[in-house]
Amino acid sequence: LPVFYANTVLLNVSNLPFRLQKLKEMFISKFGSAPKFYARAPGRVNLIGEHIDYCGYAVLPMAIEQDILMAVEPVQTQVVQLANTNSSYSDFSTSVNNIQINKTKPQWHNYFLCGLKGIQEHFGLNNPTGMNCLLDGTIPPSSGLSSSSALVCCAGLVTLRANGKTLSKVELAEICTKSERYIGTEGGGMDQSISFLAEEGTAKLIEFSPLRATDVRLPSGATFVIANSCVEMNKAATSHYNIRVMECRLATKLLSKSKGLEWKKMLRLHDVQTKLGVSLEEMLTIVEEVLHPEPYSAEEICKCLGISLEELRSQILSQNMQDVSTFKLHQRAKHVYSEAARVLEFQKICSEAPANALQLLGELMKQSHISCREMYECSCPELDRLVDICLQFGAIGSRLTGAGWGGCTVSMVPTDKLNTFLQNVKKAYYQTDGQRLAGENNTLFATKPGRGALVFVEA
Repeated sequence: LPVFYANTVLLNVSNLPFRLQKLKEMFISKFGSAPKFYARAPGRVNLIGEHIDYCGYAVLPMAIEQDILMAVEPVQTQVVQLANTNSSYSDFSTSVNNIQINKTKPQWHNYFLCGLKGIQEHFGLNNPTGMNCLLDGTIPPSSGLSSSSALVCCAGLVTLRANGKTLSKVELAEICTKSERYIGTEGGGMDQSISFLAEEGTAKLIEFSPLRATDVRLPSGATFVIANSCVEMNKAATSHYNIRVMECRLATKLLSKSKGLEWKKMLRLHDVQTKLGVSLEEMLTIVEEVLHPEPYSAEEICKCLGISLEELRSQILSQNMQDVSTFKLHQRAKHVYSEAARVLEFQKICSEAPANALQLLGELMKQSHISCREMYECSCPELDRLVDICLQFGAIGSRLTGAGWGGCTVSMVPTDKLNTFLQNVKKAYYQTDGQRLAGENNTLFATKPGRGALVFVEA
């Protein structure tokens, strides 16, 4: 495995880029000394493959230019002091030997603590280094562009560097995926993987178990545009996301039981397909045969599995799912298997580059949004309206991106129509609403595949 520090970048102090120079000046003003290094972790946009990474299926994201940037100084005291260039985020300090992560209040510093704790536990650090850290973020918060995971990844990276350790990018991604769960989000690993494994100029097919990334060259002639619905959604602050994870897990159990598999050991929908050795299309047929569209009660699930309600609650349902009374298993499984097939088809089209590639990719994006809206129910009226507006003004394909229930859409737009598209969408969605217009900075922008996480050291 490649050692991560092959990606360390040396910078000339006298010629620091403007944003880093400003961060350095603020750091000196805040802590009274200069930072020793900087770290950056990008946000991401998922082009297709929503809510399937935690089911074991491949996804197709790319890193974006917006990022979390951190200036860091290791210190002798075993204290971490955190500050943010955005004054609306309060300063925070804690002992590195007593990391407490509050799941009930997903404040910004708790995401940093996730990355810190993940690295500490991986190496069993008994005497970890303290740090002064100043953070600057350009990813719109709660927008579905992975600001929280980028912060976890950046924290893991600076903790690694400050303590003189090395890991491969893959190992870092896996550790940060696990450590983000300290805050209560049962994520699947896409966000952390693309943050570390991204390369400029290419999207990535990210596969799991084992984690690996394959270049996906996007077709020329189109630009991907991100549009923020301005409806904020924080995965850790709501139960929508974790309920979907649990519904997929329960669907896995019922499908496994119906096919005579060892259902107690089965956790992901991908595991069912693998054990049965069938195609995704065949899995969709099995879903129709086995699972009914009406919601399942906890009692009906117990009856299907031959277990008691107490066993369901203690052995399968997570702590924060104990009070959920109904579960939509048919719809969730149908979305996952059909979305997994769309991801593979998207990659195939990019690889083969037929003459009508853009139209084919656009159709897949439209199908993905419909499935997210109707089968997974992770859209919202604002996202649906924004997708419709983007398609109306020339997008070849458009869909929600990220967890949903707010956040952003991603649209594929012919490059020669980009400026007209941006003007029309801005007028139709943002300028009709004063609140949306007020946050205009990070609302609508074209993007291209960016580079993954880096450490900067002054030369």
